[in-house]
Amino acid sequence: MECVVQGIIETKHVEALEILLQGLCGVHRESLRIHELCLKSVPTLGLVSSEVRLLCDLEQPEPTWTVRHIGGAMRGAGAEQLSVLVRTMAESKVTKNALRLFNALGYKLDFELLRVGFAFHFHRGVQITVTVASVNKMLKLHATDDAVPVTPGIQLVEVTAPASSENYSEVVAAVSSFCEYLAPLLHLSKPGVSTGIVPTAAAAAASLMSDGGGTAL
Repeated sequence: MECVVQGIIETKHVEALEILLQGLCGVHRESLRIHELCLKSVPTLGLVSSEVRLLCDLEQPEPTWTVRHIGGAMRGAGAEQLSVLVRTMAESKVTKNALRLFNALGYKLDFELLRVGFAFHFHRGVQITVTVASVNKMLKLHATDDAVPVTPGIQLVEVTAPASSENYSEVVAAVSSFCEYLAPLLHLSKPGVSTGIVPTAAAAAASLMSDGGGTAL
């Protein structure tokens, strides 16, 4: 399982967000360049379509591949009250032949994206990852070098944390608490819930750029 929230920020304020995250997390950022391929199986008699994501880490000297399956979100009255989405998720490292394998299994490419940015991995009661990236589309199949932004001037911010059925409440609380520190720059919510640009972002970014950092936790 994992807990996740997302938000958006204008590219011109990303440097200020990085300064804030550096101060909050106390670790160095890692560069991010991920080629993401969404594959869907062709529905056959008695079977529903399924979806997997192949992620190729292009930042590595030798690109590495991961397969990820995102399942359904937690449901019920309790889940509705949470500010963080809790969902099932499974992933595993695979070889560079994974795309060929899934094609042989009947999966077809639905779409592909290139995410370029940075990530912070840190521990704050629980393990948390914050990624800040531009989302780009390919004009030609697998042509990552010619990718163009899906939404120019806007970057996606995602906060995720691994969880289990035993500790998800603790993880939700930790993620929610951390997100409060980012509130002046952006609002984070469950994926699919659009909150737009925060009105205070420009003033908060100017303040961060002038003093050069945040407060270490």
